[in-house]
Amino acid sequence: MSNGEPTHSSFGEDLQFRQVAGPATYNVGTDGPVVYLSVADRTGTVIGHVGANDEHDAAGWVGPPGLPANAVNAGGRWVRALRDGKARQLAPTALVAELARGSNDSEWSHAVPGSFAEAPTLTALKQQPSGG
Repeated sequence: MSNGEPTHSSFGEDLQFRQVAGPATYNVGTDGPVVYLSVADRTGTVIGHVGANDEHDAAGWVGPPGLPANAVNAGGRWVRALRDGKARQLAPTALVAELARGSNDSEWSHAVPGSFAEAPTLTALKQQPSGG
């Protein structure tokens, strides 16, 4: 709705966002092998994986599409653990090993015992099946 006053020309331009500050994070991509840990919700259903590659200082959370809201919310705890690991300057695979020992387990989600493994690529990790 217009009140008859002219509109400033900058309102017609696309905004250009540029992050200038924020917490340090691991890289999200790698083309090398990935060590990973499966994470399950309190019913035992796998809700995602935490994967890492030291060569590219990469680590991230990989969750399957179509999860219910409570599973997506439980995954947030693991994303925060990744930020904390980077803030503590842990190597990505050292963080995943720490998480495998249960350091981030809660009543809502936990590291699946014995699931610490390696995938040949990040793409292969993304194709890991979910479900107990």
